[in-house]
Amino acid sequence: MRACALLVLLSLARLAPAQQRLPDAEGVQFDVLHVRGNVYLLASTLGNMTVQVGKDPGHDGVLLVDTGPARMTERILTEIRKISREPVRYILNTSADSDHTGGNAAIAKPDARPYYLQPSVALFAHDNVLLRMSSPGSGVAPGATPSLTFNDRKVFEFNGEAIEMFAEAGAHTDGDSIVFFRSSNVISTGDVFLTTGYPVIDLKRGGSIQGEINALNHILALSVPHAMQEGGTMIVPGHGRLCDQADVTEYRDMITIIRDRIADLIEKGKTLDEVKAARPTRDYDRRYSTNSWTGEMLAEAVYRSLKEGSGTR
Repeated sequence: MRACALLVLLSLARLAPAQQRLPDAEGVQFDVLHVRGNVYLLASTLGNMTVQVGKDPGHDGVLLVDTGPARMTERILTEIRKISREPVRYILNTSADSDHTGGNAAIAKPDARPYYLQPSVALFAHDNVLLRMSSPGSGVAPGATPSLTFNDRKVFEFNGEAIEMFAEAGAHTDGDSIVFFRSSNVISTGDVFLTTGYPVIDLKRGGSIQGEINALNHILALSVPHAMQEGGTMIVPGHGRLCDQADVTEYRDMITIIRDRIADLIEKGKTLDEVKAARPTRDYDRRYSTNSWTGEMLAEAVYRSLKEGSGTR
């Protein structure tokens, strides 16, 4: 059995019965997994959040990577309280997507927080996340926008652990970041890496196929396997199961193959309709194509990215 699958099974086996719950009234399944060290995975059918906790009451606290959809904030906070009663002190957003930032305001706004949350919550994200969330017509709630931003890399220490945020320019969007917990040896990727579907290359928000591949290569460069590309650094995708380096390698290779197929068709003078008809994603559609983001939609995004020059091999 794959190392990542074994780790998930072992983690599930260690959970108390109360932590292995049936879906709630809205059909949302939540599971809390201890990944390694200070880091936990709050996994749901709506996406993943990474939770880092401290062990020194009164000095440490809780750090969240992404905050999930707004409608699930109360449930998310309930799950977090089962891991730690310390206050939330940091929120790190991996993109401006509403399913990653929807709980920002309720957690970070003083008059909307429960008594156990401290008055100050630092909210970190890439510069472009702030620009998109604060733009006219964004519909973002007051207090939900980042309070601190960065352009390339952000490094700080919390809960006795060094944490690095890296910008992944022009991957899924132009505001993507990944988060590396150095002592715990865990990487939280946001929607740069998924196990539930193809990556969404959002061209309108600055995404590109080459940026996506570069981001996956960066994750691989940061990760260190235990043996044969498996085990070692654990990787939390934006959606889906807990993974290791081997899973990211397979995903990177799949995306690279699709890009190269489409690039070859472009070099032969094929139109977008002809590229779609050639079905360059056909080998992978059964595994990764979804109703919301099909293989044909990915093929069009890759085609346009390559034609615009943002996906050069």
